[in-house]
Amino acid sequence: MLSVSLPCRCGWVDLSKPDYVAYHDTEWGVPAHDDAKLFEFIVLESAQAGLSWYTILRKREGYRQAFDGFDVAKIAQYDAAKVEELMTNPEIVRNRLKVLATISNAQYFLAIQKEFGSFAAYVWGFVGGTPKVNEWRSLADCPASTAESDALSRDLKRRGFKFMGSTVCYAYMQAVGMVNDHVLDCFRREEILAQD
Repeated sequence: MLSVSLPCRCGWVDLSKPDYVAYHDTEWGVPAHDDAKLFEFIVLESAQAGLSWYTILRKREGYRQAFDGFDVAKIAQYDAAKVEELMTNPEIVRNRLKVLATISNAQYFLAIQKEFGSFAAYVWGFVGGTPKVNEWRSLADCPASTAESDALSRDLKRRGFKFMGSTVCYAYMQAVGMVNDHVLDCFRREEILAQD
């Protein structure tokens, strides 16, 4: 009988959840330079504050529908009536402060685009323009925040962003590939490095 060895993945991946596995295997840690993708993760990571990532991942499509496909210009124009509509939508986290923050964060995101030419140009500056590659042996080695996420959080807050503390910023940086935090024996680590 042939034995099939499964690829080794990061310890946070729950193998019983196919959508979680797919997110890890195709998206997490892949360098993103597209402003639309970078904004989507601002929305999702700020919504995650105080919740599990899997909760948000399961609601991702609901967020996409509710927030006009993560169209930053449209979201920046949302009014009080739209806020009330969103507060009745069970497909998103119905936290008024987070909904309001999504709208104001969209406005600040647009201001950064105007100042820097793109949000990517701004945010990637916090890691010197290229992904920071870490060498963690296990999930336990990975920090919840770093000097870079502290700096990003401070600057975003100075610009008015909400729900973007240092821990959220570090999760954001991991998600959009500003840091490669796939553990040393995870099959995705080398795949992503080979793409650079």
